[in-house]
Amino acid sequence: MREAREEYATRLAQHRSAAAAFDRTDRVVATTRLLVAAMVVLVAWWAFGADTISPWWLLVPIGAFVGLVFHHDRVLARRDAGARVIAFHERGLARLADEWAGTGASGERFLDDQHLYARDLDLFGRGSLFELLSAARTSIGERTLASWLLAPARPDEVGRRQACVEELRPFVQLREDLAALGDGTADRIDADHLGRWAGSPPHLTSRGARLVALLLALAAIATAVGWWKLGWGYWPFFITLVIESVFARACREAVERVTAELHDASKDLSRLAGILARLEREPFTTPPVVELQRQLHASGEPASHAIARLGRLVTMLDSKDNEMFMPFASALLWTTQIAFAVEAWRARTGPAVPRWLTVVGEFEALLSLAGYSFEHPDDPFPAVEPEGSRFEGDEIGHPLLPAREVVRNTVRLGGADPQAILVSGSNMSGKSTLLRTVGINAVLALAGAPVRARALTISPLAIGATLRIEDSLQAGRSRFFAEISRLREIVDLTAGPRPVLFLLDEIFHGTNSHDRRIGAEAVIRSLIDRRAIGLVTTHDLALTESTRAAGAAVANMHFEDQFVGETMTFDYRLRPGVVEKSNALALMRAVGLDV
Repeated sequence: MREAREEYATRLAQHRSAAAAFDRTDRVVATTRLLVAAMVVLVAWWAFGADTISPWWLLVPIGAFVGLVFHHDRVLARRDAGARVIAFHERGLARLADEWAGTGASGERFLDDQHLYARDLDLFGRGSLFELLSAARTSIGERTLASWLLAPARPDEVGRRQACVEELRPFVQLREDLAALGDGTADRIDADHLGRWAGSPPHLTSRGARLVALLLALAAIATAVGWWKLGWGYWPFFITLVIESVFARACREAVERVTAELHDASKDLSRLAGILARLEREPFTTPPVVELQRQLHASGEPASHAIARLGRLVTMLDSKDNEMFMPFASALLWTTQIAFAVEAWRARTGPAVPRWLTVVGEFEALLSLAGYSFEHPDDPFPAVEPEGSRFEGDEIGHPLLPAREVVRNTVRLGGADPQAILVSGSNMSGKSTLLRTVGINAVLALAGAPVRARALTISPLAIGATLRIEDSLQAGRSRFFAEISRLREIVDLTAGPRPVLFLLDEIFHGTNSHDRRIGAEAVIRSLIDRRAIGLVTTHDLALTESTRAAGAAVANMHFEDQFVGETMTFDYRLRPGVVEKSNALALMRAVGLDV
């Protein structure tokens, strides 16, 4: 972390210094523009009021003013990019200081309450794993990262992602450059809409109609020149305009559809082109990263050039709304011409766009994991075995907890170790946190990311959890019914191709101890018989006795609490065996209940 902190702090200082210089330049240029504007007025008075100089002298201050406008725009653009980079490094330092919650994209739109572990393991929302990881600037990048967290990858795919993250980890400059193109939660590029639009069939496909539009525009120019310079009169030009009007009316429906769809799909094309261009020119060496980059050139031209070309067409289309250009645009069939050009672009280039965007999404997801790896160099990549039911985590900790507060425990399931661990312990002793720690590290491991552990060996697993089961007034469903429904889904998951990792918190605590014991014993036995591995927490000490019939397949472990004076303390250390005391009455008395 020291290396990352020093890197971010050094770069942050440099960019803050550059930002101060841009602020000074902004003030100087703005003041100069005012002075030059005053000079324009003064020269105009000398030329037209006092009639002391030629009006041609106006070109000098006007030219200077126009030049200053363009220069000022560049200064402001660079200042804004610098501000985004400053925010990027500030967020990096905030993550290293464990003060990042609420500063990034929460990814809540990916949260599905029916998912078997997304809510239970805090994958999305404020202070979530997604917020910690995500550096995506496009909607497809966010969706790609979310999909990796929601669906464990195959072992070979995990290995490929690990190799990519390994190469991308030191590329701080690349991540910084991409942040300069837009990195606020409001700046996400809606690449999904662009991909759907580009991949759909064009509406204007007639080459003949496009040629007619071009010839009519040329005829309008020729007849206008003939009227102005050659004495043809206005009739040829007027007749041409009438023919253009008829032609434009015939094409109107298709043209309006093209322009409407393009307007929705073309947001931030220049920024997307910038992202593509930056990815295209990076000298990668690892084969899977090089292959990703190669796909950005697969259509015969760089993806950034094609997207930039579409962006120029959009700019040309928008120019029709300029009051000075509007009369000329009408005579040139400008909107129709650009609509045909856009559709030609879509017919030729559109099929490649969804793949380009997929590559961008994958790059953004990989760079998000690489940034996490750079900031947490002590977090290793897990060893992923191709088959079996194993989770062997040595000194695993929860990545969402502040580093100074994390207590690490060793959890080993499957293979020569028990298939299940029944965790007992008092309230607030760390049972639920242990389940979340195991689950979230399994998610990271099978997404291709480093894990918060000294070492982790894991096999391909499907995950199911019951940590945040809630009742639903709208659905008329009790908490107990919601729990047994989720357990049914987890048991059904064992019929799939992957062994299951189950994380069951306070199993059946919504029913009486007799039914809880019988039901829990049956569910655990059923999961074990189906090759599943996992953890079950309980307050019911009777349940710990019922697992003896399972033999070595189930182990009992526990957390303890201690009273120092009248203060209850926890060390959050997992110990073998069954807890021997409860703190429930002590907690009741601590909050003032007379028990």
